[in-house]
Amino acid sequence: MANENFIDCVNIFCRSGKGGAGSAHLARTAQDPKAGPDGGDGGKGGNVLLKGNRNLWTLLHLRYTKHIFAEDGGNGSANLCFGKNGKNAVIEVPLGTVVRNMESGEQIGEVLEDGQEVIVMRGGRGGQGNVHFKSATRQTPRFAQPGEEGVEGWVTLELKVLADVGLVGFPNAGKSTLISVLSNAKPKIADYPFTTLVPNLAMVSYRDFKSFVIADIPGIIEGASEGKGIGLRFLRHIERNSILLFLIPVITEDIAKEYKILVNELRAYNPELMDKKQIIAITKCDLTTDEELAKLKKKLKLPAPTIFISSHAHKNLTELKDMLWAALNEEEQ
Repeated sequence: MANENFIDCVNIFCRSGKGGAGSAHLARTAQDPKAGPDGGDGGKGGNVLLKGNRNLWTLLHLRYTKHIFAEDGGNGSANLCFGKNGKNAVIEVPLGTVVRNMESGEQIGEVLEDGQEVIVMRGGRGGQGNVHFKSATRQTPRFAQPGEEGVEGWVTLELKVLADVGLVGFPNAGKSTLISVLSNAKPKIADYPFTTLVPNLAMVSYRDFKSFVIADIPGIIEGASEGKGIGLRFLRHIERNSILLFLIPVITEDIAKEYKILVNELRAYNPELMDKKQIIAITKCDLTTDEELAKLKKKLKLPAPTIFISSHAHKNLTELKDMLWAALNEEEQ
């Protein structure tokens, strides 16, 4: 996926359909020149809807879509004929999309399942025809209701990647390398920061034909929650992950300090992220000796389950998958 093709936030002006006007028609026949009111109701205006599509991965298809209008309802007519309901405007979005009012920031809804529909703006109700206003004292009402106006305004669509496991770490922590080894994904890999500029999703095969989804989130830097670097833009993708897998290279000068910085950035962005399960993987263990590794294991004390791995040497990767699978299914056991 090209970097410029990953679009995870768009603003769109939407307008639901206006309801059709009711009819004020009075029936006239040869047999009964004063047959009375027979005006039909107006049709309902179309809604603006979001619909989940599991085959979409970004909001790229909406990048240049700035206006979405639903159809107005048809007017009622004689012989109690109702107006046609306006056609809904359906916006297909990837799973994990949240829609908000652009001005207030209030969340309108979120799409989490394929085929799920969320009403962004409701269409106006159709007006009632004059037949509804007939009474014993008013035999020939010559009026009907107008249709209700539709709703319009700007909305923001935000994509939050849906994955079982989210990789958290500084740039160049080995996230892309790990995801390429655990799955068939082929993210860009290099030894300089910010190689990954967009989230990458990958399916990891497990025992007995089981599998889970892992997300390679672009690297976080200190101050990301305040808008520094590119971390802030992608921190929201971590919100959807069931487990946070922290990756810290074994060659880091102070592993505990780096872990604390990462946790602080997540907490500053959204304190609820602290409720998620955590696993810590010390990466790039092929870059140190067995003796140094043994010393590190003895002195390193971290508050979450920790495993020492090497993606290049394929060290402890099966054990890592076992830990992730056990954590994902802990509540079911």
